[in-house]
Formats: sequence, structure tokens, C-alpha cells
Amino acid sequence: MKIKLAFLLMLISISGFSQNKIPVIRASSNQAQIYEQHNAVTDWHINPKIKPDIFLTGKLTGPEIIKFRTDVDSLSFQLRPGQHKDFIVLLNGKDSCLTRIQSPQTKDLSKLTAEFHDTIPFFINKFNTNYLPVVLNGTDSLLLNFDSGATEVCITIDGLKQKVRSMPKLYHTAYDIQVGTQIFKSKIYDIAVAGNEVDGLLGWNLFDGMIVELDYDHHRMIVHSKMPRQLLHSGYSKFNITFIKNKPFIESKISQNGTTSKSLFFFDLGYQRTVMLDNDALTASLFPTGKMKIIKKIIMHGTRGNEIPVITANLESLKIGKFELKNIPAQIMTQGKPMPGVNVHYLGSDVLKRFNTVFDFQQNVLYLKPNQLYGTDYADQKKSGA
Repeated sequence: MKIKLAFLLMLISISGFSQNKIPVIRASSNQAQIYEQHNAVTDWHINPKIKPDIFLTGKLTGPEIIKFRTDVDSLSFQLRPGQHKDFIVLLNGKDSCLTRIQSPQTKDLSKLTAEFHDTIPFFINKFNTNYLPVVLNGTDSLLLNFDSGATEVCITIDGLKQKVRSMPKLYHTAYDIQVGTQIFKSKIYDIAVAGNEVDGLLGWNLFDGMIVELDYDHHRMIVHSKMPRQLLHSGYSKFNITFIKNKPFIESKISQNGTTSKSLFFFDLGYQRTVMLDNDALTASLFPTGKMKIIKKIIMHGTRGNEIPVITANLESLKIGKFELKNIPAQIMTQGKPMPGVNVHYLGSDVLKRFNTVFDFQQNVLYLKPNQLYGTDYADQKKSGA
């Protein structure tokens, strides 16, 4: 009887082991790709010396299919917020590389016992760069652009040389970041350029799980641990947020010569112009780009100092929910896609500053309401004499 029982336990153990067996995929090159939501792709270097070698996805609001692809094999699996998936990449038939794909935990500060509603001075300058005061390490006072397209804290090379005395170690160490009365933790990164008259970028993810209210009329940002009831009854229009590689998108429409195209637009407070249209997305939707009147051609610079050729042309209509803006000087991006694998348009601060905005990073929605800047001229209209 004891022998039979021991044999049965052994079978159960073997069965359980086979069900939880770590998948193995093959590779003959150390270069791979990781595909996230909406086919957004990240290049990945397979490294057998790091165990586990961890890739952190962008924010997930529900289950998503993730795909890891090598030069000869691939693995697809479903991942939910806060979950991870382990697997082994067998490189050249001999090097075993334990790899983990991890998604961030869902955050929600509405359950805090000590509720907070913190008001911070918030301005936008003539260059369409918003900014707010921030203190790094309790000593270094900085002006940072609240960039909904950025994560963590990025400081310009000039800012690090001229404004930062506390000598932070870049990339790997989290430091105190004081915004208003609240203190957050963030790693520090260096960048070549940010918006005009600022020392760097303040990423949205410091406020994940919170409510962030941007009031351009009264020059203030208000960070809430819980959604104030009065905000939901203040004439705002609601939009669902789609996150792609940790960047927020909302649905909008563009129209030209009777053709309308609806798609996701990157809600980018760090982009100083009106709208950036992706040429591949325009071509795929048969949008009549050739009928848009060209205003000018320029070279823009990304945060890494890279050059991006851009055509500025007149867009007949941009519709964000029920709000329609007409005759917008829109930028058409001809190369240098910032999100490989994804054809997306951008909404920039020359449009977004026209709306008081509430980011609900708990329910993953945002709210927009026109403000006193709604009818002002666009920057490129002024320069072109339009």
C-alpha cells in the first residue's frame, strides 16, 4: 500500500512539473523583437549572462497578447497587469537564457485613508511648453515639462551641468522628486533637448493610480488621490485612454476634401506643435494628403538630438470627440518613426493647451473641456502670416 501511494505521489509530481514547464525557444542570433499592444515592437538583445533578463512592458489595462520573436522561433502568450512570463531562449543550441516579460502592477490611490488634493503652479509659455516647479533630492530646484509621452524624470545635459548640484547617478537609482507637497521616487535620465525654457521632462507614470487635473485658466495642476465629485459634473467630455508602450492615446478624426479618417492619436504634451500626421497611416487610409496646402518645410529635432524632416500643411478639420478645430497647420512626418511597428498620429500642445484636462489614471480615461485658449491662433499661423 505504501509503495502504491508513493508511486501515485510521484505521478502527481511529474504531472504538475510538466504543466508548469518553462517554455524553450531557439535562437541563432542574439537579436530578437518583443511585440506589445497594437504591434508596437522593441528590439531585444539576448544575454545569457543575465538571469533572469527582464523586460518590463508598458502599462496594461487588461489582458494583452505579447510575442517574443527570434530569428528562427517565436513565443506568444497572454499577459495581465502585474503578471510575468518566464521562458528560456536557447542561443546557438548551447547558451540557456532565462528571460522574463513582466507587466507593471495596477495602481489605485483612491483607497488611501489619508486623501490628498495637491495644487501646484502650472504654466505654458509662448513656445507651447508647459512647465511646473520640481525639487530633486530636496536641494535642486528645476522647471520640468509635464510630458504625457515620457516616463520617469529626464533632465537635459545642460540642466545637469548648470542646475543639479546633488550629483545623481543616472539610469539605475531612484531619487526623491518633490511635486507640490508630495514626494515621489524616480530614476533620472539624461536627454539632449526638451521643450523651451525647461530643464527636462516629468513623466506621467509618477502619477499612475492618481488623478491629474491641468487647469490652464488658473495656471495650476492639481493632483488628487481620489476623483473629486464636482469634476465629473463640470462640463467635461470623456475619452477612453489606450496605452501603447506606456504612451496614452485617444480616438480622434481628421478630414480633408470630403475624406474622413478615424484613428488613435498620441496625446503628447511634450510635442509643441498642433498635430503630427504619420505618412504611412495617411497612405493606408487613402487620405488626400496631396490636396493639403503646404505651408512650409522644416527640420525638427527629437529628444536625442536626431533630425526629423517635417512638412507643415493645412488640415481642414480635426475632431476630438464633439470638439472640431478647422484649418490647422499640421505637420506631416515623412521619416523617423518614434514608435517602430505602429502607424500613429500625434496631438501636440498647440492643440491640447486649448482644453482643461483631467487624466484619470485609475479608470484609464481622460476628460477635456475647452478653456480660454480655445480660439487663439496657432503658432505656425502667426509665423506664416495666416
